[in-house]
Amino acid sequence: MGYLSPPPSPAPVIVYKDVGGLVSDYEAQTEQYRRENRDVRLHECRSACTLALSLPNVCVYPDAQVKFHQAYNAITREVDLDISSRLFASYPAAVQARLGYLTREYRVLSGRELIALGMRNCEGDNPVLIASRRQRQAPTAIASAAPSGAPSAWGDIASKVQSAVASALSGPDQPTSGSIRIAVADRERLTSDAVARSEAPIGALRVDVPLPPRRPPSEAFTASDARLYVSQIPGSQPILSAKFVRAETR
Repeated sequence: MGYLSPPPSPAPVIVYKDVGGLVSDYEAQTEQYRRENRDVRLHECRSACTLALSLPNVCVYPDAQVKFHQAYNAITREVDLDISSRLFASYPAAVQARLGYLTREYRVLSGRELIALGMRNCEGDNPVLIASRRQRQAPTAIASAAPSGAPSAWGDIASKVQSAVASALSGPDQPTSGSIRIAVADRERLTSDAVARSEAPIGALRVDVPLPPRRPPSEAFTASDARLYVSQIPGSQPILSAKFVRAETR
């Protein structure tokens, strides 16, 4: 996000990288931020963007880079001393003392240096408000099949079931009277029973399945019909030798 393209008010203006531009544009935008009392946060800010340091609600990140130089004519490339003086006069007194004066080349101050000079730290003095983490409440006491001294591995599930049952049994205007007791199976016992079944010998699980009945003989194709198909065609040579052909077919 650049200095000249802010989000809708009153969201803070977070300048990730702005390389500057016409000083008149940045002066007008700076005055708008001043009227709106906008929060402006700087990461990398160069040239005319450094006018942001004149705002009352400006802050810098420790790893920020703020780069200063003299203003110059975009066409002739000549230094404009009047505009350069206005830029320098807009900076806080501590920043002016540290820079001394502006030059044609960049002079860079890091965020840590500016914070040491009295600029507000975006990560320290005015941190972003975030929701605090809620403390975990003590689990609801439930009846369990496990020993009272050992924690139940099914505590979370039983707690949810208990809440659901309580909501189902109680009306909107009638709170549940007394406590609801829920029995929870012993997980170790269930696991051990499953392992015992999986380790049982194979012979113990064998079941004799009866075979289907034999198919009755068909009368559609008899042995005499077979002899018709194995007779040799006159003039042909037999494929099988005589020992493979039955006597009644030769």
